Amino acid sequence: MANHVARGVESVSGVEAVLRTVPELSPVCEQTADAIPEQGAPYASLEDLNRCHGLALGSPTHFGNMAAPLKYFIDTSSSAWMSGALVNKPAGVFTSTSSMHGGQESTLLSMMLPLLHHGMVLLGLPYSEAALHETQTGGTPYGPSHVANNSRLSDDEKTLCRALGARLANTARLLNITAD
Repeated sequence: MANHVARGVESVSGVEAVLRTVPELSPVCEQTADAIPEQGAPYASLEDLNRCHGLALGSPTHFGNMAAPLKYFIDTSSSAWMSGALVNKPAGVFTSTSSMHGGQESTLLSMMLPLLHHGMVLLGLPYSEAALHETQTGGTPYGPSHVANNSRLSDDEKTLCRALGARLANTARLLNITAD
């Protein structure tokens, strides 16, 4: 899903998407991963938050909430909150669950709460997105979603992910958020 959101971001001229992930946690909520992941996107840093012009935040759903590693990372972002680094920057959220009725919308809402505290401008998916009316798999006005249960993203889910990315990029441009 993150790759499709990034494609939507980069469909807007002059805008670049930067993919990041967060390290796994031990059962006692301490980061346990090496400083550099063996594969996939690099780990997110507070500097990444401070420098971003918009933020797409995604997480698998765990009991109707964002996953603990993402929550842990967000809980370390007090310095960004105190400096106002994210104020007035656009943000959107996306999620995937392992089953129907697994808590997609509550997970999306749980990710929005700290973004509101950071003063970000939250974006969802308007009903003008045709794929919201057509999807038989995932997607909500709160943000793209997917029911994984061993299935690939549907074309509608891919479309909604790209739509969120493009909306983030266009909103950052409209808000005149520019590179430092």
